[in-house]
Amino acid sequence: MTHPWFAGRAPRILAHRGFVPPDAEGIVENSFAAIAAAHAAGAGYIESDCHLTADGHVVLLHDADLSRTLGDPRPVAEVTLAELERLMGDSGGLITLRQALEGFPDVRFNLDVKAEAAAVPVGRTVAPHAERVLLASFSDARRRAALEAADRFGRGIRPATSAGTATIARVLAGVRAHSPWVVRRALDGIDALQIPERRGPVRVVTPRLIEAAHRCGVEVHVWTVNDPMDMARLLDLGVDGLVTDRVDLALRRVAEGR
Repeated sequence: MTHPWFAGRAPRILAHRGFVPPDAEGIVENSFAAIAAAHAAGAGYIESDCHLTADGHVVLLHDADLSRTLGDPRPVAEVTLAELERLMGDSGGLITLRQALEGFPDVRFNLDVKAEAAAVPVGRTVAPHAERVLLASFSDARRRAALEAADRFGRGIRPATSAGTATIARVLAGVRAHSPWVVRRALDGIDALQIPERRGPVRVVTPRLIEAAHRCGVEVHVWTVNDPMDMARLLDLGVDGLVTDRVDLALRRVAEGR
């Protein structure tokens, strides 16, 4: 049975950390303004990242510290919610996970659990919204911890989930070995493979990988794709979703038939 997160036909366009329009000034990724801009642009899916504040609130921020986006070297885990709200005040506004889920009820969220301490709080927070949440992490252990928490606090439906790094490695090994059994076993309980097109010189996304995933009922989403020609090429290859900083261009490309 297909998870409700996948309602509607592919391709799926995921707004990467929200959307910061090219002409926007003073807005940073994963801010309230970036999430609102993605929604206004027509994004049905928003990809974001979860960290935990010093006082236990799940916030949408990508990095473990604030140096890149706000020029503050402190780790997110050492800053309170009130401090973060003040720091983000001139950069689009802080948004918590709870605010995102409740404030944008028609959006499906793809959430990357970035910190071990955030896994259980993320699962607990998304539990009432599990039908429109996909939980992801490079760490399969963090991903599973969040899913288990969502189960404990939920209403009978588990969020969708994508594979972590170790699971992806097993899938790629199975594809290279021409072993459907290895691929199917690795993808047990997985709804999506979310992967880059390449990892250094190695091509990750191939027709064989896409075919193997589809045989297991698993979608393939590629990140981060910002060039319209690359978008068209990957969609023609058969991928099911694109994670992009330019959700405006991607939605236009899909509307125009690639």
